[in-house]
Amino acid sequence: MAQLSVGVIGVDHRHIYGQLQGMLDAGATCKGWWTDGEPQPVAGFLKRFPHVPRVADRRALLDDPEIDLILIADIPARRAERAIEAMQAGKDVMTDKPGCTTLDQLEAIRRTVAETGRIWSIDFSERFEVPAVQKAAELVAEGAVGQVVQTVGLGPHRLNRHLRPDWFFVEDQYGGIICDIASHQIDQFLFFTGSDDAQIVASAVGNFANPDDPGLQDFGEILLRSDKGTGYIRVDWYTPDALPSWGDGRLVILGTEGTIELRKYVDLCGREGTDHVYLVNGERCEYFDASGERLTYFERLAADVQNRTETAMTQTHCLKVMELALKAQAQAARIGKLKGT
Repeated sequence: MAQLSVGVIGVDHRHIYGQLQGMLDAGATCKGWWTDGEPQPVAGFLKRFPHVPRVADRRALLDDPEIDLILIADIPARRAERAIEAMQAGKDVMTDKPGCTTLDQLEAIRRTVAETGRIWSIDFSERFEVPAVQKAAELVAEGAVGQVVQTVGLGPHRLNRHLRPDWFFVEDQYGGIICDIASHQIDQFLFFTGSDDAQIVASAVGNFANPDDPGLQDFGEILLRSDKGTGYIRVDWYTPDALPSWGDGRLVILGTEGTIELRKYVDLCGREGTDHVYLVNGERCEYFDASGERLTYFERLAADVQNRTETAMTQTHCLKVMELALKAQAQAARIGKLKGT
């Protein structure tokens, strides 16, 4: 298999570190990166990838025939435009979440995928970059909890106000908290229940703790239902400073014969490290340290780019996650200090 070559467009979110490192670990090379201006993540990018050259014009990357895949972590509202531009230039795309911020953008992406045959993939890092989720997927696949009938996904985040750019506090720039953060949990709900689609039973967004930032949504929730199961999602920007992690992210997978709980980034009960998995069923009450599980998304995406397959994630699934996130965002009740806006 020939070595994959990638380029980076947009370094506005630190998720680009994981996106690029994942592809490098999968054997790819990076020919260059471009971003508009000097956003805060640039310093960290230069520290991590000092040998990757910066280019003055992103067309240098788009027009390079050796580049197969473009990685995008631009401002969320610009990601659709960047992705469409890349696909029209003959490149496959891996973008940070959210992949877009409006349903019109999503429809334009859908058309471009159909017209170009290019891959549009979102790095849902709370699944693809978390070894605990890899372990949970193995347990579910082997039937450890029977049929999955519900997921509960909790995505608390630390605000880290001093690190946030202006666009972070403008709703139409980041897309709203459901579009942004909860796309992770929608992805996990569809994946673990085996659902192709879902009904948004209810959704809400609120601002309770940041009255001086009316464009910031610091709380969001969704109730989903499909023909396979149900899902509840809660996301927020309330992680307290004393927590030794940016968020106590959890996932509970309820099956007909057992339950799996993931404590992804920290265990408040005192276990060291990350990627804690708990399984209870009719025969086992077991803890797994899943931190050593091998992640597969990046190497599978590399193979998909070269073989024109869909082993990392189907295109239908990727598009459906963003469709549901955008619809849940659009119909969300506005509560707290957002009530009446």
